[in-house]
Amino acid sequence: MKAVLRIDSGAFAGNLAEIRRRVAPAEHMLVVKDDAYGHGLERIVSLAWAEGVRWFGAFDVRTGQAVRAELGDDARIFVWIVATADEARSAVAAGLDIGVGDGILLEDVAAAEGVGRVHLKIDTGLHRNGVRPEEWPAFVARAAELERAGEIEVVGIWSHIAEASDEEDDAARALYDRAVAQAGDAGLRPRLRHLAASAAGFARPEFRYDLVRIGAFAYGIRPADGPGEAELGIRPISSLIARVTGVDGTSVRIHVGALDGLPSTLAGRLRVGTPDGPRAVRAIGADESIVDAWPTATVGDEIFVVGAGAPQSVTDAAEQLGTIGEEIALRFAPTMRREYCGK
Repeated sequence: MKAVLRIDSGAFAGNLAEIRRRVAPAEHMLVVKDDAYGHGLERIVSLAWAEGVRWFGAFDVRTGQAVRAELGDDARIFVWIVATADEARSAVAAGLDIGVGDGILLEDVAAAEGVGRVHLKIDTGLHRNGVRPEEWPAFVARAAELERAGEIEVVGIWSHIAEASDEEDDAARALYDRAVAQAGDAGLRPRLRHLAASAAGFARPEFRYDLVRIGAFAYGIRPADGPGEAELGIRPISSLIARVTGVDGTSVRIHVGALDGLPSTLAGRLRVGTPDGPRAVRAIGADESIVDAWPTATVGDEIFVVGAGAPQSVTDAAEQLGTIGEEIALRFAPTMRREYCGK
């Protein structure tokens, strides 16, 4: 009777196909951080590989190693949080592509056994672990020295953008293009450039370059206060499902609560899908929640709490709390069973 997260493999495949169509001729790097946004890392990367995804954005070394173990040597796996020299050695040993945004990490990768594949990061204004523009010429000159010495291979240049406004993003792209040119002046010839994530990757072709890092859209999570799923051509791939555990006059108890990751502050703001249509959630306890009753309510009824098939997506729920859809998706307890259906 416990809550489950039901994941539709067919919907996921459809989203991947739409992303591939939207970002072509650039390639899609599927971001799988945080256990594939809570959807189950190993199963998700296997499904994606079967659909033709060859690049995976794993965030950290531990996740990158898990993807490598699942998919084998042919997958390209990009990690951009490498905090120590030991992690740098582990990343090189696992054949991971490493996002390098400071001089210390550059030296750590070069000192590791083997030739580390690196993507150099320029700070384009978001101030998220990139090299400052005034330090970039010296940084790429050093990278070129290390590459000539056979200690690293510079395969990419990348950055994050804020996606706050077109004007700010245009300024960031101009800075990025200048950084790529300066890397060329230093003698580097990286094959890959990547700047955009989900929103810019869909909306602005000039930001796509060679790779587009898309995570949330692949799982059908639309941006808060942004275009809807239909406009984006994606659909939610998961549903939080709970069962009715008790019926008492005007209320029904369902077996899902805050311990499962459902925010208690959604009480009075969330509607769930019942066999008789949407009903309001009155209260969210630790293990159970109280929902307005319907005439045919029966113990064991399946209730769509949030996500596909429910009245509200994770982003709809998030907007009630002033946050983003990923924050709701990532709250679902890792101990909750993930159930895969569809393709």
